[in-house]
Amino acid sequence: MQCDVCQSKEATVFLTQIVEGKMQKVNLCESCSKEKGVNDPTGFALADLLMGLGAAQEIDKNPGSQKCPVCGFTQADFKKTGRLGCSACYAVFADGLSGMLKNMHKGTAHTGKAPAEFHKIREHSEKMKTLQDRLNQAVAAEEYERAADLRDQIRRIESGITA
Repeated sequence: MQCDVCQSKEATVFLTQIVEGKMQKVNLCESCSKEKGVNDPTGFALADLLMGLGAAQEIDKNPGSQKCPVCGFTQADFKKTGRLGCSACYAVFADGLSGMLKNMHKGTAHTGKAPAEFHKIREHSEKMKTLQDRLNQAVAAEEYERAADLRDQIRRIESGITA
């Protein structure tokens, strides 16, 4: 079996990771495994390899050119640890991070976990706010028929009747 990185040498290091029920494998030769830091746990980011055999290179367009002004974290630090130093790093390294985050996660916006009931309440609240804003705009524009329809929609939702 050939190395997944250099495609020329025989693979001697075999890495396996299960993500969301799917098994992902990376096969490396001895020199590529050392280069990627497999023997040095502090310098090895398995996620980097699995994201496309070194996806952190997307950030490394100008080596050493970017440094976080808040924490002093550099691209080299990110590549070594696979983590950012502080919240300001997301803005500093934004160009290369967006593609990586899309590959690693389902999106680039953090929504967090919440009970299903919370999502229903939040959706209801957002819908009511939107309707109330539209109602205020209709009244301000003196569109009273539209305002009356919006008022009736709000009352139906508040009473629990959806139509």
